[in-house]
Amino acid sequence: MKPNRDRHPLYDLFQEHVALSLDRTDGLLREPDVEAYMTDLLLTFLHTDRIFSIRDKNGRRLVSVAEMVAEGDVRVNADSFEREREVHKHIGDFILFWSGVYPEFLRQLRLRFGQDLICDYVRQGRESYHLVSTFDHAPYDREANTFRKLSVRFEEYSYVLRLVRDTLPLSTPNIGYA
Repeated sequence: MKPNRDRHPLYDLFQEHVALSLDRTDGLLREPDVEAYMTDLLLTFLHTDRIFSIRDKNGRRLVSVAEMVAEGDVRVNADSFEREREVHKHIGDFILFWSGVYPEFLRQLRLRFGQDLICDYVRQGRESYHLVSTFDHAPYDREANTFRKLSVRFEEYSYVLRLVRDTLPLSTPNIGYA
Protein backbone atom coordinates (compact mmCIF):
# COMPACT_ATOMS: atom_id res chain seq x y z
CA MET A 1 0.00 0.00 0.00
CA LYS A 2 1.47 3.27 -1.11
CA PRO A 3 0.61 6.47 0.73
CA ASN A 4 -1.00 9.28 -1.24
CA ARG A 5 1.90 11.73 -1.30
CA ASP A 6 -0.31 14.53 -2.67
CA ARG A 7 -2.59 14.42 0.36
CA HIS A 8 -0.38 13.35 3.25
CA PRO A 9 0.63 16.37 5.35
CA LEU A 10 4.07 14.92 6.21
CA TYR A 11 5.13 14.12 2.65
CA ASP A 12 6.77 17.50 2.04
CA LEU A 13 8.60 17.40 5.38
CA PHE A 14 9.97 13.90 4.78
CA GLN A 15 10.83 14.68 1.16
CA GLU A 16 12.74 17.79 2.22
CA HIS A 17 14.76 15.89 4.82
CA VAL A 18 15.50 13.00 2.46
CA ALA A 19 16.66 15.51 -0.18
CA LEU A 20 18.84 17.37 2.34
CA SER A 21 20.36 14.10 3.52
CA LEU A 22 21.06 13.01 -0.05
CA ASP A 23 22.72 16.38 -0.66
CA ARG A 24 25.05 15.69 2.26
CA THR A 25 26.45 12.77 0.24
CA ASP A 26 27.67 15.32 -2.37
CA GLY A 27 24.80 14.25 -4.59
CA LEU A 28 26.41 10.90 -5.34
CA LEU A 29 23.29 9.02 -4.25
CA ARG A 30 20.81 11.44 -5.81
CA GLU A 31 18.37 9.32 -7.79
CA PRO A 32 14.86 10.82 -8.10
CA ASP A 33 13.14 7.41 -8.04
CA VAL A 34 15.04 6.28 -4.94
CA GLU A 35 14.45 9.63 -3.25
CA ALA A 36 10.69 9.32 -3.82
CA TYR A 37 10.75 5.68 -2.69
CA MET A 38 12.55 6.50 0.56
CA THR A 39 10.12 9.33 1.27
CA ASP A 40 7.19 6.98 0.67
CA LEU A 41 8.84 4.38 2.92
CA LEU A 42 9.01 6.86 5.79
CA LEU A 43 5.33 7.70 5.29
CA THR A 44 4.28 4.08 5.01
CA PHE A 45 6.13 3.05 8.17
CA LEU A 46 4.52 5.80 10.24
CA HIS A 47 1.99 3.09 11.05
CA THR A 48 3.27 0.08 13.01
CA ASP A 49 0.68 -2.16 11.37
CA ARG A 50 2.52 -1.55 8.09
CA ILE A 51 5.95 -2.19 9.63
CA PHE A 52 4.71 -5.59 10.76
CA SER A 53 2.34 -6.29 7.87
CA ILE A 54 3.66 -9.73 6.87
CA ARG A 55 1.56 -12.53 8.29
CA ASP A 56 1.79 -16.28 7.96
CA LYS A 57 -1.00 -18.54 6.67
CA ASN A 58 -2.55 -18.59 10.15
CA GLY A 59 -2.67 -14.80 10.30
CA ARG A 60 0.15 -14.54 12.84
CA ARG A 61 2.19 -11.38 12.46
CA LEU A 62 5.81 -12.16 11.59
CA VAL A 63 8.40 -10.13 13.47
CA SER A 64 11.74 -11.81 12.92
CA VAL A 65 13.49 -11.49 9.59
CA ALA A 66 14.19 -15.23 9.57
CA GLU A 67 10.45 -15.94 9.71
CA MET A 68 9.82 -13.43 6.94
CA VAL A 69 12.47 -15.05 4.73
CA ALA A 70 10.81 -18.44 5.19
CA GLU A 71 7.42 -16.90 4.42
CA GLY A 72 8.78 -15.39 1.20
CA ASP A 73 10.41 -18.57 -0.08
CA VAL A 74 8.35 -20.34 -2.75
CA ARG A 75 10.03 -23.60 -1.76
CA VAL A 76 8.82 -23.22 1.84
CA ASN A 77 5.74 -21.03 2.42
CA ALA A 78 5.08 -18.57 -0.41
CA ASP A 79 2.28 -19.84 -2.62
CA SER A 80 3.26 -17.74 -5.65
CA PHE A 81 6.11 -15.72 -7.08
CA GLU A 82 4.05 -12.58 -6.44
CA ARG A 83 3.93 -13.49 -2.74
CA GLU A 84 7.70 -14.06 -2.82
CA ARG A 85 8.19 -10.58 -4.32
CA GLU A 86 5.80 -8.96 -1.83
CA VAL A 87 7.53 -10.48 1.19
CA HIS A 88 11.05 -9.75 -0.04
CA LYS A 89 10.10 -6.16 -0.85
CA HIS A 90 8.85 -5.87 2.70
CA ILE A 91 12.04 -7.45 4.11
CA GLY A 92 14.16 -4.93 2.20
CA ASP A 93 11.96 -2.07 3.39
CA PHE A 94 11.88 -3.35 6.97
CA ILE A 95 15.67 -3.66 7.21
CA LEU A 96 16.39 -0.42 5.34
CA PHE A 97 14.04 1.50 7.62
CA TRP A 98 15.31 0.03 10.88
CA SER A 99 19.00 0.01 9.94
CA GLY A 100 18.73 3.68 9.02
CA VAL A 101 16.21 5.23 11.36
CA TYR A 102 16.54 3.05 14.47
CA PRO A 103 19.43 0.56 14.19
CA GLU A 104 19.18 -0.16 17.91
CA PHE A 105 15.80 -1.77 17.25
CA LEU A 106 17.46 -4.45 15.10
CA ARG A 107 19.80 -5.25 17.99
CA GLN A 108 16.80 -5.58 20.32
CA LEU A 109 14.99 -7.75 17.78
CA ARG A 110 18.00 -10.04 17.44
CA LEU A 111 18.20 -10.52 21.21
CA ARG A 112 14.48 -10.86 21.86
CA PHE A 113 13.82 -13.37 19.10
CA GLY A 114 16.61 -15.89 18.71
CA GLN A 115 15.71 -16.68 15.09
CA ASP A 116 17.74 -13.68 13.90
CA LEU A 117 20.91 -14.36 15.91
CA ILE A 118 22.93 -15.27 12.83
CA CYS A 119 21.10 -13.00 10.38
CA ASP A 120 23.26 -10.44 8.60
CA TYR A 121 20.57 -7.80 8.26
CA VAL A 122 22.37 -5.63 5.70
CA ARG A 123 23.16 -8.61 3.48
CA GLN A 124 19.58 -9.86 3.74
CA GLY A 125 18.16 -6.41 2.92
CA ARG A 126 20.44 -6.16 -0.09
CA GLU A 127 19.54 -9.68 -1.27
CA SER A 128 15.81 -9.13 -0.78
CA TYR A 129 15.87 -5.94 -2.85
CA HIS A 130 17.95 -7.74 -5.48
CA LEU A 131 15.34 -10.51 -5.71
CA VAL A 132 12.59 -7.87 -6.11
CA SER A 133 14.62 -6.18 -8.87
CA THR A 134 14.58 -9.40 -10.90
CA PHE A 135 10.82 -8.98 -11.38
CA ASP A 136 11.41 -6.88 -14.47
CA HIS A 137 8.21 -7.77 -16.29
CA ALA A 138 4.79 -6.08 -16.17
CA PRO A 139 3.41 -4.91 -13.79
CA TYR A 140 6.68 -4.67 -11.85
CA ASP A 141 9.03 -3.51 -14.60
CA ARG A 142 8.70 0.19 -13.76
CA GLU A 143 10.08 -0.40 -10.24
CA ALA A 144 12.76 -3.00 -11.01
CA ASN A 145 15.55 -0.47 -11.55
CA THR A 146 14.72 1.35 -8.29
CA PHE A 147 15.11 -1.89 -6.35
CA ARG A 148 18.33 -2.65 -8.21
CA LYS A 149 19.74 0.70 -7.03
CA LEU A 150 18.52 0.09 -3.47
CA SER A 151 20.19 -3.32 -3.51
CA VAL A 152 23.54 -2.17 -4.85
CA ARG A 153 23.80 0.82 -2.50
CA PHE A 154 21.83 -0.54 0.45
CA GLU A 155 24.29 0.55 3.14
CA GLU A 156 24.61 4.02 1.69
CA TYR A 157 20.84 4.52 1.57
CA SER A 158 20.64 3.24 5.14
CA TYR A 159 23.15 5.95 6.03
CA VAL A 160 20.95 8.54 4.28
CA LEU A 161 18.04 7.50 6.51
CA ARG A 162 20.33 7.87 9.51
CA LEU A 163 20.99 11.44 8.38
CA VAL A 164 17.23 11.98 8.09
CA ARG A 165 16.86 10.71 11.64
CA ASP A 166 19.51 13.17 12.81
CA THR A 167 17.74 16.12 11.19
CA LEU A 168 14.21 15.31 12.30
CA PRO A 169 13.01 15.47 15.90
CA LEU A 170 12.32 11.75 16.09
CA SER A 171 12.18 9.76 19.27
CA THR A 172 12.70 6.06 19.64
CA PRO A 173 9.33 4.38 19.15
CA ASN A 174 7.77 2.02 21.63
CA ILE A 175 7.02 -0.81 19.24
CA GLY A 176 4.77 -3.54 20.50
CA TYR A 177 5.79 -6.65 18.65
CA ALA A 178 4.92 -10.26 19.35
